[in-house]
Amino acid sequence: MKPLILLLSLASSVFAADTENWPQYRGANSDGLGEGATLPETWSDTENVVWKVKVPGWGWSSPIVWGDKVFVTSAIGEKELPMPHVGGYPGGHVGSGEVHRWMLYCLDFETGKILWEFEAHQGIPPQMRHPRNSFASETPVTDGERVYAWFANIGLFCCDLSGKKLWERRWPSYPMRDGWNTGTSPVVHGGRVFIQNDNEQESWIETVDKFTGKTLWRVPRQERSAWSTPYVWESGARTELITIGMNKIRSNAVADGALLWEISGTAGLVSQIPLSKHGLLYAGAGYHYGPLYAIKPGAKGDITLQGDARSNEFIAWSQKRGSSIHPGYLISGDQLFVCYDSGLIGSFNAKTGEEIIAKQRLNTQGGRFYASPWAYNGRVFMLNENGDTWVIEDSSEYHLVRKNSLGDVAWATPAIARGSLFIRTYSWLYRFQNKK
Repeated sequence: MKPLILLLSLASSVFAADTENWPQYRGANSDGLGEGATLPETWSDTENVVWKVKVPGWGWSSPIVWGDKVFVTSAIGEKELPMPHVGGYPGGHVGSGEVHRWMLYCLDFETGKILWEFEAHQGIPPQMRHPRNSFASETPVTDGERVYAWFANIGLFCCDLSGKKLWERRWPSYPMRDGWNTGTSPVVHGGRVFIQNDNEQESWIETVDKFTGKTLWRVPRQERSAWSTPYVWESGARTELITIGMNKIRSNAVADGALLWEISGTAGLVSQIPLSKHGLLYAGAGYHYGPLYAIKPGAKGDITLQGDARSNEFIAWSQKRGSSIHPGYLISGDQLFVCYDSGLIGSFNAKTGEEIIAKQRLNTQGGRFYASPWAYNGRVFMLNENGDTWVIEDSSEYHLVRKNSLGDVAWATPAIARGSLFIRTYSWLYRFQNKK
């Protein structure tokens, strides 16, 4: 076989087809897994950069990609904001009497040029925010024909791919814990958009028709402020909407919102998103390493573990201190990686719960992890708020390959599409691709 033909043959056997679209937070399957031969392992603010652009305003929503379009939301105030403080976990809140504009932007995939912008609302923010949160932290979602931008304190807005508004829905603005503002992203499945709104006044989940915005069902929740994104689980037996609250993990029937099962035992700050692989659902939350559960399909009623039990009829396994607060779980093969906010990495066997990599301390210089990890081409990537990404081997032992630095604050979870990696920092939206 000729060398070139052999090389192409080997390349096709190693790399699967490129991940084409990234329609929502953490991708089409909400799992952070991508494919693509030109996806970069190395980058900086100058290396492997296809383009970088300044998006007007500020937001910690993630970019999403469909075809030749990149979408991102932002909130624009009247004054330039100082760069957010990093390190530690400061409390408090920031009020604003300035008029803001809540925006949805569409950028060209090839050039980064802004193709169109949509203004959802203009006015004074109805609530305060955490010093490091933004007024546009909810990631938009697309079905390839429409884009849905959810600003929890403003409403839900639906545009076509040319930026024409098709409909909008508005709800009251609810106060959040300590004035920290919101961050729960919407989910689209079938003909529906699912919204979770846990706050200090009136928590609920609501399902609306994606074509009209009309409410299909609404369920009140005995919950307080949380920032967890819901997850649609197609378990094989049925389709369920999984939500994580400050008090409970719940499953509701997608069709009518009926409660299917629940687990008590979450607590504190809750910003997780569930994940499913290997016929199991993985969910958990809690401040300072909360519990992590692997749940079997077909559960019903209260399936909370009793006493020191680590499993029961519907919980395949659990880890008492297995969950992070913010970064979502990553499952590659049989291994479940957990990136802990305070700067630790560990992993478990996704099928059995057995620990594979004991918690490993990363030298983050005080920076915490808020973005969820992702993986491709035999590597796992973890981006912290300092703009540094730890690149480790996707293996059963911890091995640091390299660290990539951008020198800018980063909270948003990256996107992967068409052989490119998209990272949003406080100052820039980057498109990276391996140029070698």
